[in-house]
Amino acid sequence: MNKKEIILKAKTIMAYDDEELNNLSYSEALKFDKRTFFEYYLSLLRTNHPLFFSFFNFRDYDSNIVKIDLFFVSFCINYAINALFFNDNTMHKIYEDEGSFNLFYQLPQIIYSTIISTIFDIILKLLALSETNIIDYKKNKDINNLEKRTIELKNKLRIKFILYFIISFIILLFVWYYLSAFGAIYPNTQMHLFKDTLLSFGLSLLYPLPIYILPSIFRKISLSNNKNKRKCLYNFCQVFLII
Repeated sequence: MNKKEIILKAKTIMAYDDEELNNLSYSEALKFDKRTFFEYYLSLLRTNHPLFFSFFNFRDYDSNIVKIDLFFVSFCINYAINALFFNDNTMHKIYEDEGSFNLFYQLPQIIYSTIISTIFDIILKLLALSETNIIDYKKNKDINNLEKRTIELKNKLRIKFILYFIISFIILLFVWYYLSAFGAIYPNTQMHLFKDTLLSFGLSLLYPLPIYILPSIFRKISLSNNKNKRKCLYNFCQVFLII
């Protein structure tokens, strides 16, 4: 590679991705973030929405294979958690309804399953994703210990990935065992469980779509004034996303 190609490649590597742009300080965002409302909204979907993040985000520093694996592990966890909510009262209700699916009765269970599954998903992401570690590495401009920091980063990511795959494998074994036992004991409730799971998992895919509109509006308004007078609104937007 000639000098021009090296400089071009370095600029490409050092360019901000969605996650970095979304987490800029207010003063930095005023200077570097020139995205439109719609572009920022799409970036939130790419970095946070389970489906977009797993299959349509190619601008981050996470492994695509790990992200896809995490998506399907999350679905399996959701499936098992829905099964855990099936008790004697649920079975009796299904019997009273003559096997028909009662959405109103199942709705609390679907919501609880979505919340619990989201918590599990957050915990697994701490091990599965490398974006934060690489961004921290990228921010450090000290070249004196570059080789040492590179080795430390690789070792840290290697340990995280190993732990993720071990834990996810154990979880999948439990899911397989529990769902197999559940299916053997309650064969007539499989369709109810499957519908609950689809609704619960579908809810986790739907609720981010309207929620991310609000921070997109706040951020656009806060950055529309380049005189540094809307910092509080910008910070509120950042806190809203964390919550």
